[in-house]
Amino acid sequence: MKEIYLDNAATTAVLPEVADAMRPYYTEIYGNPSTLYSIGQKAKRALEESRNEVASAIEAEPKEIYFTSGGTESNNLAIKGFAYANSKQGKHLVTSVIEHHAVLNVFHELEKQGFEVTYLPVDQYGLVELETVRKAIRHDTILISIMLANNEIGTIQPLKEIAALAGKRGIAVHSDAVQAVGKIPVSVKEIGVDLLSLTAHKIYGPKGTGALFKRDGVKLAPLFEGGHQEKILRPGTENIPGVVGLATALRFATNELDTEAANLSTLRDRLENGIISRIDHVTINGHLQHRVPNITSLNFAFLEGEALLLALDTKGIAVSTASACSSGSDEPSHVLTAIGLDPVTARGTLRFSLGINNTSEEIEYVIDVIAEAVEQIRQFSPMR
Repeated sequence: MKEIYLDNAATTAVLPEVADAMRPYYTEIYGNPSTLYSIGQKAKRALEESRNEVASAIEAEPKEIYFTSGGTESNNLAIKGFAYANSKQGKHLVTSVIEHHAVLNVFHELEKQGFEVTYLPVDQYGLVELETVRKAIRHDTILISIMLANNEIGTIQPLKEIAALAGKRGIAVHSDAVQAVGKIPVSVKEIGVDLLSLTAHKIYGPKGTGALFKRDGVKLAPLFEGGHQEKILRPGTENIPGVVGLATALRFATNELDTEAANLSTLRDRLENGIISRIDHVTINGHLQHRVPNITSLNFAFLEGEALLLALDTKGIAVSTASACSSGSDEPSHVLTAIGLDPVTARGTLRFSLGINNTSEEIEYVIDVIAEAVEQIRQFSPMR
């Protein structure tokens, strides 16, 4: 049976080049980078070289990069850390209703601790409108957190404009850029954000490794106590193999960005056009222009998305109904309901997220399988 993986927004396979780069730091250069002897100093050099590489990829300074365990920790450190360190200046925070749960749940927790949060709505394409940001800002607003690219529908937010607006008011801006880095050009200088989260496992690197960009001068409170690592902001012995893997994966993604983006968008468009031409009552969720090249969210009327997902799985095709972090939830996607889909319609949606290993032959096979599966499911669907 074929195995076709179309859930790269959930996680990706580690590139062989990345695994090769990481391997020596498990078995040969395994010293603690905080030690003074040579095997530890070799690990220290790898740590700092990786920091330089990550910084270069997003046009930051090396001293502005802090390594973490992934996107969730980076988001927590950025948002909680900023809120705790700057609460004397204000306790009002702003985010959007379509953020990843690694952001939304952080804000929910901060509300329990006395912070006030404004959750911005989005339009039918999943875009945060600049005017809604302007209206949400108060005299005590200290932080705005808006994701760069949505993990379910792929919509890219006008983050540069939001950051410019916030900057005029002295408000810091954080962005969860987990689904954007390595897919589209990301420059913290160009965008103008103060904090930005990224992770390795969305760009063919290892799970359990991420980074936080913190603009020099921005104050954060550490979330836990420990040693002096990462300038005390993120204590704990550094994951050198993971850090090397992140840097290697990011280098590959940056070097191949234009080529891969063109290839992925071609495959995505072929998938969308093929499905829509073969199947009635299919719509695309999200913005058709302002989106990352690898994600498409398709709504299939008159069926449950989970039933279609399971049918595709029997044919060796892996897709998702929403974010991997929402898997198992009985509730419809908060992103899809935010863009105006009713709960029943939202449950008929599948997310396809393509990767560098997908081929045009696979896409043709997927189109054929989906056309047949949808016809069969709809015949017995009570929603028809």
